[in-house]
Amino acid sequence: MNSDQYVWLLWSSAFLVPWAIIYLLFAQHRRAMLWASLFTMPFGLSEPLFVPEYWLPPSLFDLAENTGFDIESLIFCFGIGGIAAVFYNLLTGRPIEPLAGESRHQPLHRFHRVALAVPFISFPALLLFPWNPIYPAILALFLGAVAAVLCRPDLKRKSWIGGLLFLIYYAIFLAGLEWSAPGYIERVWNLDALSGIALGFMPIEELLFAIAFGMYWSGVYEHFTWRGVGERHV
Repeated sequence: MNSDQYVWLLWSSAFLVPWAIIYLLFAQHRRAMLWASLFTMPFGLSEPLFVPEYWLPPSLFDLAENTGFDIESLIFCFGIGGIAAVFYNLLTGRPIEPLAGESRHQPLHRFHRVALAVPFISFPALLLFPWNPIYPAILALFLGAVAAVLCRPDLKRKSWIGGLLFLIYYAIFLAGLEWSAPGYIERVWNLDALSGIALGFMPIEELLFAIAFGMYWSGVYEHFTWRGVGERHV
């Protein structure tokens, strides 16, 4: 049996552990976490765009190799979405609160829907260029984060700090992956098709994805649901 067969399953499932702990202990964040995770989860269906161009992880029932799809990607996307959405609020103690009615009528909000659509429009357009699909994904997320902040300047601090927090969080999980399955990244990632730049064993593409995802997703719940970051309760 391939020793790597269940690594992707175990690694993706590991993201559910802190998710479950936070969900159970912090009732005030449950709605945002669940909403964000359920919104993020379907993006796991985009896996055929990245297999095998970006990586080829051994998966349950060999689904990734045979179809491009896999169950693990859905688990992974669910796990990271909810955490990215509330990480900043959790660590700063600042709640997510509904925006005042007058705030919704500010001139910048005329571009509300456009800003939200930026990553979903730019990603397929960027895929037309002859480069690895991870780069359109990273750039689309960065563009989405910038558009969101331009439309919602009140989310600027959360977006930047949220991106850095998620980068640290994700890097810890990458370190855990390499520690538990030495050489897995080298075996599974298509490193020859990437930039070759790495921080130790971590490809720069993974780190760029983490910060871009964290920047966009840290404010996605507030942006979609007309909420903002409230004052810290003493």
